[in-house]
Amino acid sequence: MTDLLARSNIPPLAASGADKTASKAADATRGTILYEAHNLTFKGGTGIATYARALAQAAGRLGYAVDGLFGVERGLSRGQDALNEILAFDAIDDNEWLSPFQVAWRTLNYPFNALGGMRPVELPRSGLVTGPIADALRPFRRAYASTRLIDVSMMHFKLYGRAASVKVPERPSIFHATHPVPLAVRGCPNVYTIHDLVPLRLPYTTLDNKKYFYRLLTSLARTADHIVTVSEHSRRDIVEFLGIDENRVTNTYQAVDIPTHLLDRTDGEVADDLAKLFGLDFGGYFLFYGAIEPKKNVSRLVDAYAASGSKLPLIIAGGSGWQNRADLRKIRDERFTNFRIDGNVVRRERQVRRLEFLPHDQLVTLIRGARALLFPSIYEGFGLPVIEAMALGTPVLTSNASSLPEVAGESALIVDPYSIDDIMRGIIAIEADADLRNELQQRGRVQAQQFSPDPYEARLNQLYERLR
Repeated sequence: MTDLLARSNIPPLAASGADKTASKAADATRGTILYEAHNLTFKGGTGIATYARALAQAAGRLGYAVDGLFGVERGLSRGQDALNEILAFDAIDDNEWLSPFQVAWRTLNYPFNALGGMRPVELPRSGLVTGPIADALRPFRRAYASTRLIDVSMMHFKLYGRAASVKVPERPSIFHATHPVPLAVRGCPNVYTIHDLVPLRLPYTTLDNKKYFYRLLTSLARTADHIVTVSEHSRRDIVEFLGIDENRVTNTYQAVDIPTHLLDRTDGEVADDLAKLFGLDFGGYFLFYGAIEPKKNVSRLVDAYAASGSKLPLIIAGGSGWQNRADLRKIRDERFTNFRIDGNVVRRERQVRRLEFLPHDQLVTLIRGARALLFPSIYEGFGLPVIEAMALGTPVLTSNASSLPEVAGESALIVDPYSIDDIMRGIIAIEADADLRNELQQRGRVQAQQFSPDPYEARLNQLYERLR
């Protein structure tokens, strides 16, 4: 097995508690940050959505006025506030058919949609529309929406080779896009978060348009006022492969903030929920969660789990992702089907079970009750599941690739993600050795504190103070 515990690389914090308290008191003078936060409107949630939410909440706590920019599918009109609020959240049929006329009209208009600048409509916040997607806008003072924001900006960039200009009534102090998009606001610093270079470094693992993505990143490398990223590994990649001056790239890491009401539940309460919701025993299963896609390494994980001979179920929770037919076939393999006699009933059970998108509270319950999180990913910009599990006191097995050793520090069982044997030995060790699990639990909780809201806000405060 490779190194049991990897080395930590967390930089010293830049602001003291007194500095942070003073900054919070200055909310009348901090200015406004406009965030591109389109991913927050996705129904299933994404890692970028989690990042955008934490970023906006942290800026609000630092005393900034926080506005949000989002894309919607329906056309919006100024002066129709109530209707706009409804249309912004209108259901879209994934199989919706567009007539040839609609397709032609949309295509013909793309070259002109952003020529004079995109002028998003401010959505009213009357509370007329309720539910999780509407709740996602709560961190924002104002929510601006533009029809097909991302599609229009992408087409503008492809046609003209430059970012589409966004014009809002109140010019912000900073515009911060939460992922690489060809949008810009004139008259203020433009900041872009590049989480990782996966489409360029592992092109065989994603379905992105590589030509567009490469052109966009090289353009941002020239024109952005600053680039933000989420690990030192990603920062080194961005500086090296995009040729950006290292002074224009800042690693803020990410923040993990588990709600107190979930952290404070007893083991007994979690065990009751596990039994009722999933038919699982507390500490009686392994867990992987995340989108099922090539970089997550699910096929090797399943093979290693099978080779380990473990009798504990492996729960795989998360969305479908892409390029995952082989992974899904392996998860559904009949060799993982068992039959159990329960009284007079023969029950069919699966050793490898897949759960699709779960509400956040239920996912936290699954993480908290797992024997261990198994996360041998091939590449991560940050690796949020590792820190979330540590914060909840769940032992972690992860890989020695990309940012994961840096984020996990000396608090996880580290394996070679390309070696089924190495992953297998890690599973056997973490299942059988209670002392190892206890040590990882204790170290994990300490490591997770490095990524709690307070140190994250300190790093963010230093960045924004430098840019204003």
